[in-house]
Amino acid sequence: LAAVRAGVRQIECTINGIGERAGNAALEEVVMATKVRGDQLPYDTGIHTSELFRSSQLLTTLTHEPVQANKAIVGRNAFAHEAGIHQDGVIKDRRTYEIMRPEDVGVKSTLVLGKHSGRHAVKQRCQQLGHELTRFELDRVYRAIIALADQKKQVEDRDVVAIVTQVRTEQAPVSPAQAEHTA
Repeated sequence: LAAVRAGVRQIECTINGIGERAGNAALEEVVMATKVRGDQLPYDTGIHTSELFRSSQLLTTLTHEPVQANKAIVGRNAFAHEAGIHQDGVIKDRRTYEIMRPEDVGVKSTLVLGKHSGRHAVKQRCQQLGHELTRFELDRVYRAIIALADQKKQVEDRDVVAIVTQVRTEQAPVSPAQAEHTA
């Protein structure tokens, strides 16, 4: 980027670190820097940024060389948030932790449910799955999700649905006829 500012009009880039030589600039990083900081880097690359992630994934498939999960912009965790404070910040205003829109590179921001997740992320995921929870239900679902996350790294949507169902089943009111039958 410094060379471009100094007048260079062509730079050598690589996708997923695959290129002619070591040390080439990461294409997605250069392109997105010009997009996000157009005020400082007023250059047009002509690249459709919404295809960056897809291009990276295609190259991964063709070369059988995976991209690091934490690789900027195209890594699977680039727009993933597990920590409760990050999740809450992203829910309130994505710009808190994301300097670029994930959609601009062809991905979606994800709130990963894990042992560090917060109640706001659990509530939002439940709502996305079609479950409006009472405060009491949310507390129980949250505790169950955190307990499950201690056993497995990441809690999937099917786990959330199962937990919500279990919480609602356990607290379902018992009719007088059911109470008499179980007694």
